[in-house]
Amino acid sequence: MRPPGTARIALAFPLWALALAVLGYLRPDVFAPGKPLIVPFLVLIMFGMGLTLRLYDFSRAVARWPVVGLGLALQYLLMPLAAFLIAHGLGLSRELMLGLVLVGSVAGGTASNVITFLAGGDVALSITITSLSTLVSIIATPLLTWFYVGAQVPVPVLSMLSTIAEIVLLPVAAGMVVNQLIGDRWPERDGWCALASAVAVGLVISIIVALNATSIATLGAIVLLAVVLHNLIGMSAGFILAWFVTRNSVVARTLAIEVGMQNSGLAVALAQQYFGAIAALPGAIFSVWHNLAGAAFAGLCAHYDRRRLSAAGVPRAR
Repeated sequence: MRPPGTARIALAFPLWALALAVLGYLRPDVFAPGKPLIVPFLVLIMFGMGLTLRLYDFSRAVARWPVVGLGLALQYLLMPLAAFLIAHGLGLSRELMLGLVLVGSVAGGTASNVITFLAGGDVALSITITSLSTLVSIIATPLLTWFYVGAQVPVPVLSMLSTIAEIVLLPVAAGMVVNQLIGDRWPERDGWCALASAVAVGLVISIIVALNATSIATLGAIVLLAVVLHNLIGMSAGFILAWFVTRNSVVARTLAIEVGMQNSGLAVALAQQYFGAIAALPGAIFSVWHNLAGAAFAGLCAHYDRRRLSAAGVPRAR
């Protein structure tokens, strides 16, 4: 369920994201220096989401262990297989195939938690799946990369665990503590958190685009097509299977985002370090595309909710 006050923000979010992405591409000199701000922005976003959560939300998420299991299964069974089949079907070079398989073999991205919030999904469930998929990736990422392309990838275990704690777990926990302390004394906080999250994600997208402006300008259409297909297959499968299993649109939205959005930053870092710049290209493009696709999906969810409430005679959320 979308918190009150976020409807207009979510509806406008795709336009914000696209406009900032275009600005980042046109003026990389302005936005690229903002790279050090990406992590602080994400920490701020996760703290804001913590302000909207309680322990009950996580106990409810854990109680849905079949849904969590479904999300992890799609993450590590569907996404690397889809990457492998797309790469073969489009005739990508071994380096590009390796990069795409790496994208499919890493954990879900922390940005998925923010997009879930703006899409009116289950944030606690999203955070639970992201955290568990990060733990599983310690074994799954190198194993899947070896299985599909015969390449060995050392995974920076401590760095990954430290990152997920720093960017997701600690800020969310701090926000939940503050939420518990203030209680109902700040009823407008959900709307303000949604606004801050949308602005911060938009800025993160512009910085990511600026950092990858050269790659975007030189990439072939075939690489872009591979990335778009990979992301859309993940989101579609996540939504359809979750809906089939639960008949719950909130859960379906959450799994669509969790499965379709990857920790592409890690995929880029691994590809760059062990296989070269060409292998890093799919991850770099995925970093841009999955944020834009997630923003568009959040906007569609907001539009659907707005129409459904209007049809039911419920006053529109502001």
